[in-house]
Amino acid sequence: MTPPSLHPHPRLILHADLDAFFAAVEERENPSLKGKPVVIGSDPKEGRGRGIVATANYAARRFGVGSAMPISIAWRRCPQAVFLRPNGKLYRAASRAVMDLLRPEADIFQQVSVDEAYLDASSRGTFEAARALARELQRRVQKEQNLSISVGVGPNKLVAKIASDHKKPGGVTVVIPSRVLEFLSPKPVRALRGVGPKTAEVLESMGCRSVADIQRYSETRLLSAFGKFGGFLYREARGEDDRPVDPAWEAKSIGRERTFAEDTDDYALVRRKLLECVVRVHADLEEEGLWCHTLTVKMRYEGYETHSKQTTLLQATGSARDLAYAAKKLAAPFLQGRRVRLIGFSVSRLVPPEDLLPLED
Repeated sequence: MTPPSLHPHPRLILHADLDAFFAAVEERENPSLKGKPVVIGSDPKEGRGRGIVATANYAARRFGVGSAMPISIAWRRCPQAVFLRPNGKLYRAASRAVMDLLRPEADIFQQVSVDEAYLDASSRGTFEAARALARELQRRVQKEQNLSISVGVGPNKLVAKIASDHKKPGGVTVVIPSRVLEFLSPKPVRALRGVGPKTAEVLESMGCRSVADIQRYSETRLLSAFGKFGGFLYREARGEDDRPVDPAWEAKSIGRERTFAEDTDDYALVRRKLLECVVRVHADLEEEGLWCHTLTVKMRYEGYETHSKQTTLLQATGSARDLAYAAKKLAAPFLQGRRVRLIGFSVSRLVPPEDLLPLED
């Protein structure tokens, strides 16, 4: 008998991602919205609103409206859209119903946000069996919850997640190990984990617009350009990812950072970028339907010297005003006499708002 170690079962990882989830739930609850552009976010105030877009349905996206866009720009691009405030309680209930459908079909199940989850289905044995499972999950979510879901299947979490975005909405994409490089090569560099706008700019300056371009660089060259992250980038560009599907995983914190193109002592600019981080974190909290107890500001000076300061509130908050006030207060001692390289804001000790309600009125 051939030793099992010589022919291990392939890892069969599914990434299930609900399509335009908030907007889809709103359309399900109010069928008159079907076919109309729908934008979930803050009040646009006819183009004068200061918040951002949490999500938009595909009809709105055709007008160039997207997540995290300033709501004022969304209104200018699509003033005829139906603008709705997020309804976290409704979305969490819908999320629980969908996750309850997905969870029993996985060997190991990991929910990573209100609208996405990983399923380790390696016991199914083959990628064809995993494809059949993905189709069945799609069918059940559509039939029982009237929601659309896209599923990616791959040999690891990285490939599965990128695959789930490949044919949205309502797609199933299966990437077998021998075709991982072929699948990833044409993808934009932003498809890889950890590649944000600033890293993408540096990569573009190196001639890297696609993952294939990164694949042409040696690990030594990427380490030279990006430090430790360069090794991570080298492996990701080749579709390597050994992270397990972790049922104990939970979102322990939400944060955003801004790195300045040049170290700066323009503290007005630093404060503006800090508040941009706060706005994004607040949007992430709303999307996840969570409030927070602990707030942290991170400051990195020239020379990479890094400091942080945090506060923990007695009462959790989901208020953008509370977050902004605390962030400015925490940052104030840092904004003197030093040039700043990076500013960041994060929140932790996350709780659903309903956990804070009394048991009885």
